[in-house]
Amino acid sequence: MTKEQYYSSLTRKMILIVMLVSFAPLALIMALTGYEFHTSYKNKVIAHLEEIVRKHKQHVDGFLMEKLADLSLLASSFTPEVLSQEQFLQELLAHLRKGFGGTFADLGLVDEQGIQVAYAGPFNLGRANYMAAEWFIESKRSSYYISDVFLGLRGIPHFVIAVKKEWQGRQWIFRATIDFDVFNRLVENIRIGKTGMAFILSKAGAFQTKPRVDISAEKDMILEFIRKRKFGTEEKPAKEDRLVAPILAQNNFETGDVLVVSPERQFLNQRMIYFISPLKNGEWFLVYRQDEGDAFSDLYRARTLAFGVLLLGGLVIVVTAFLLSKRMVNRIARADREKEMMNEQVIETGKLASLGELAAGIAHEINNPVAIMVEEAGWIQDMLEADEFKQSEDYAEMQRAVNQIRTQGGRCKEINHKLLSFARRTDPAVKEVQLNSMVNEMADFSEQRAKYSNVVFRLDLAPDLPPIAASPSEIQQVLLNFVNNAIDAMNEKGGVLTMTTRRENDFIVLNVSDTGQGIPQANLQRIFDPFFTTKPVGKGTGLGLSICYGIIEKMGGRISVNSAVGVGTTFHIHLPVVREEDDDEEEQPDISGTYTYFG
Repeated sequence: MTKEQYYSSLTRKMILIVMLVSFAPLALIMALTGYEFHTSYKNKVIAHLEEIVRKHKQHVDGFLMEKLADLSLLASSFTPEVLSQEQFLQELLAHLRKGFGGTFADLGLVDEQGIQVAYAGPFNLGRANYMAAEWFIESKRSSYYISDVFLGLRGIPHFVIAVKKEWQGRQWIFRATIDFDVFNRLVENIRIGKTGMAFILSKAGAFQTKPRVDISAEKDMILEFIRKRKFGTEEKPAKEDRLVAPILAQNNFETGDVLVVSPERQFLNQRMIYFISPLKNGEWFLVYRQDEGDAFSDLYRARTLAFGVLLLGGLVIVVTAFLLSKRMVNRIARADREKEMMNEQVIETGKLASLGELAAGIAHEINNPVAIMVEEAGWIQDMLEADEFKQSEDYAEMQRAVNQIRTQGGRCKEINHKLLSFARRTDPAVKEVQLNSMVNEMADFSEQRAKYSNVVFRLDLAPDLPPIAASPSEIQQVLLNFVNNAIDAMNEKGGVLTMTTRRENDFIVLNVSDTGQGIPQANLQRIFDPFFTTKPVGKGTGLGLSICYGIIEKMGGRISVNSAVGVGTTFHIHLPVVREEDDDEEEQPDISGTYTYFG
């Protein structure tokens, strides 16, 4: 598996874990609270509508009983002889219509043969024969009767309230017609929401009021349910029925009060709920019908809002999981790269350490033959002082050759001395160090590299600088890093590398300037970060300036940089001086002045 595949797989796993940990409790809480709220709210809505239907049922029953009581009072207050006077009957109807707002449509007195002997009303029904009318037959069987809605002789919907009265050995029926429109408006008053409506259905399946919409397709289903439940009778309904929704399982079916029905069938792609309550001793049924979506509209709106919030929250979780996972994986990848670079740096450091030991050994071994060579050159020169050699034509040439051998041997010895000094100076112990001496030594050491890079060294070192407290090897490392970076910045084009020292209060300021390509402003804030480098791969690790920054900070100094692209760069190093606590302290030699090394 490649690194890219590994990091991609790690990103996917982290996204999945974050989403799982985030969504699991959220989904569980939403499911539990949603179920509890859904059930509780539906039960409350059902209970509210049930109570409204119950009160309306009482109101309708009360209306019928009230009109029956009014008619019974009139029948008991006046004899059939008085009621048979049409003028009196007309005056009585006028008083009733005035007192009850047109509820009574007409009045009539019917004898035991079914002949209406007196009539008051808008229709021509005098001497009408009701012998075969169902309401007349039922009225003779009981003391009073309230008929179903029918068309009758007048041809319009109406229903009759009748009271039987015996007088002088004969039976008389005092009847009144209730205005259908008044009764219909009374039932239609129960309207909730957009689709809620009420109507009255007889046990035989005839509408006793006019529904606002055509529900003939639902009538058979309602009657079937009423028959199966025997609702409104003393017989208890069955325990189970597929037409009853689970949430309505605790309705009081046995009381003959209000029955709630939520059928599985749908009408016009709408699911309806029904509230059924018996009227007129179970002969009629008050039915309230409403679309389930309308009845629970607030619940469904809240549920939609909750789903929207959940969706939005889920989207935020997904985006956050993606961004967080990418960020974490990027950090892991960067840490892996830094680890690899550090491992490479450790390997390079080990190589440099081995190379330093090898160089020290080689320098030590070279010192012996060089010393012998110089010594032999001295012996040869002594021999040349003899007269026999002085008379030789080649004496001057031999003298020049011996001097050249001694000169080059001394130079080799000096080079070996510097190489040994650099290779062995690894002691981190803090000592008093003359910075000018270190700068001159580093210039000598880097002279050859500067020569091949067409770089000219210029040193401007202030005299009589006090010593600094530092590790010689660490100061040497700092100077070497700055010199090498300056030479690299000038490339093959060459330039001038200037190193100056001066004192500012309690600090010695070392400036290292070059005339190289400069550092872009965007990189200035990062040049001291570990592993940050603009050099090509294989030519830099990005640790040099970071190490220098750490060494200088540890000494209590500070470092800053000024750079301009195309002009050059100057590093300013402030190093604290050693405070003079003892005037008798031995003075160390100082090398100061202005020098120019030409490569």
